[in-house]
Amino acid sequence: MAHSQTLSPDSWQYRALNAVNPGLSYLSDALIELAAQGHPVVAGSADLQYSNGLNRFAQAYPDRYIQFGISEQNMVSAAAGLATTGMMPFVATFASFLGLLCCEQIRMDVAYTKLPVRLIGHHTGISLGFYGTSHHATEDISTMRALAGLTVVSPADGPQLASAIKASVDWPEPIYFRIGRGRDPQVYEDGAPFEFGRAIVHSTGSDLNIIACGITLHAALAAAEQLRGEGLSVGVIDMPTIKPLDRDAVLAAATRSGALMTVEEHNVLGGLGSAVAEVLADAGSGTRLRRHGIYDEYSLIAPPTTLYAHYKLDAAGIGEVARELLKA
Repeated sequence: MAHSQTLSPDSWQYRALNAVNPGLSYLSDALIELAAQGHPVVAGSADLQYSNGLNRFAQAYPDRYIQFGISEQNMVSAAAGLATTGMMPFVATFASFLGLLCCEQIRMDVAYTKLPVRLIGHHTGISLGFYGTSHHATEDISTMRALAGLTVVSPADGPQLASAIKASVDWPEPIYFRIGRGRDPQVYEDGAPFEFGRAIVHSTGSDLNIIACGITLHAALAAAEQLRGEGLSVGVIDMPTIKPLDRDAVLAAATRSGALMTVEEHNVLGGLGSAVAEVLADAGSGTRLRRHGIYDEYSLIAPPTTLYAHYKLDAAGIGEVARELLKA
């Protein structure tokens, strides 16, 4: 019997799925814009060009795109080699593979050599849902943050990612970008300004200031709005650059409120919360801090939205944890 060329509507079709993940387009569109401006951009992926949207760049600049196949470690080392020739490489794969499997190559071939490689770890945190714990990336911030000379960025949405990519043209250090799955709620308008190492203060509270990064920013903003409706004074700070951290923004928030709360789609050990705690400790601040995220456990297997609710990383959960902190 002849094999049917008709794809089942129930099958896992990356091309179709990419069409409903608008956030993925920002990655390729930003790279296409840089290439059109004359920057020596090259891009590569480890067999996931339809999961990260780089298929769009490959179509626009086929001679500047490299399909490495399922060889993530080789991809990172090759990107370092490309950087030595004057190229500006951007390579992408699942964050669980890039931030953990490729740690040795990132450390020795990229960070130690101070080469301007841009590493894109996508589907971070628990956003891969049913793929399970092996594919969830809840340790990548702590791993990448510990590498000397490596900048760590966690954009909140597609527009902020695009702005950060464009800003990276003049950034001398290698960068690890931690991004979602392309279905992240949009917070910023296209073309929103971005500066490495600079927090974005959305509001300031006298009772509590929430410091968030990545996909948790949208939920934190919604939670703060709910809490304000209850008569509480709650501010929200977006901390897209986790390293170098905006120390001044952290200390300013600490002096203006009775408590701080960090929110991240990551283990509470070693991530954004730990970075903020280090700043407070070094400054001798007595401000209370609650580090909210995944509490040092391996994440469960479920749809992403179910997992966000389970780990209290949605607006309702963040609000619940904030109330607990303020009542303590």
